[in-house]
Amino acid sequence: MTEFSFACTGVRADRYAAGPTLVFRLRVTASGNAPVHALALRCQLRIEPARRGYAPAEADGLSDLFGERSRWGSTLQPVQFAQVSVMVPSFTGETDVDLVVPCTYDMDIAATRYLTALADGEVPLLMLFSGTAFTGAGGFQVEPVPWDREAAFRMPVTVWREMLEQHFPGCGWIRLPSDTMDALLAYRSRHALPSWEATLKVLLDHADPSVRDPFRALTGRTDP
Repeated sequence: MTEFSFACTGVRADRYAAGPTLVFRLRVTASGNAPVHALALRCQLRIEPARRGYAPAEADGLSDLFGERSRWGSTLQPVQFAQVSVMVPSFTGETDVDLVVPCTYDMDIAATRYLTALADGEVPLLMLFSGTAFTGAGGFQVEPVPWDREAAFRMPVTVWREMLEQHFPGCGWIRLPSDTMDALLAYRSRHALPSWEATLKVLLDHADPSVRDPFRALTGRTDP
């Protein structure tokens, strides 16, 4: 039976993708210089938060995920990042292949909240592999890729930020229920506010008791 091993040698942001996308470079090795006709590979990516340290500001940003720092000994559990598949073409012994991982800026996703809270350094990732290999020197046989195949990789936080900046320059993204969006749109239209930023600014100022008349201050209008 062919023994497979995997390593991640790099990652980059795909600037030409329609949405936020990371491209990991995988090195696949088949033991004994064995010929592989094709490899249907599945990869699960997990973030392992316990494998790095955190500045005070980062810890504050992670409190909604893991609670207070004093509890991190029990709450700092792995976070699911992505699950993708790739078809590796024929090779003998060793080959490199791109693993394309579509990403999201949805702040309701735990992985996104985690990554957004990091100021710098690296993201500790664990890649778990499985799949089906089609091998054979003088014939054709089907072999499973064992579930215990894995590879650790430390992704620079700068790559994640570069990817987001390509698609959401200087912006964030919040997913809201349709009825909430309808209510916000009605409020914006009713007060003739010029942008979503202005709409939220007015609402936030209204929530601040120290601001007497935020709507009038922001828009210059005298009507209520």
